[in-house]
Amino acid sequence: EVQLQASGGGLVQAGGSLRLSCAASGFSFDDYTIGWFRQAPGKERETVSCIGKGDGSTYYADSVKGRFTISKDNRKNTVYLQMNDLKPEDTAVYYCAADPRARVVYGYFVGGMDYWGNGTLVTVSS
Repeated sequence: EVQLQASGGGLVQAGGSLRLSCAASGFSFDDYTIGWFRQAPGKERETVSCIGKGDGSTYYADSVKGRFTISKDNRKNTVYLQMNDLKPEDTAVYYCAADPRARVVYGYFVGGMDYWGNGTLVTVSS
């Protein structure tokens, strides 16, 4: 059974940093593209960042480029999202998700995600 457990959210002041973790189990970690998504109140879900299966190609939304970094630790089956220089508009519930068919191609996220973890709330105060 595919399981994804997100953690690391919290309350931080603008300009601060947080690191989110997504612990994965139940599937071959390197055969799945894994990503972070967020949804703010009253807004549609946004793709934040993804790391592709195999070569680990990455995708970032324009809104987070230069501030967020996605990485993965294959030994721990965990994907991280390091978030620096946080802004109030980053406030949202962040979810991690995975899919074996999704890909990151030339810096673009292609496909959808079938497996979703719980959300972790990130609140950035001004």
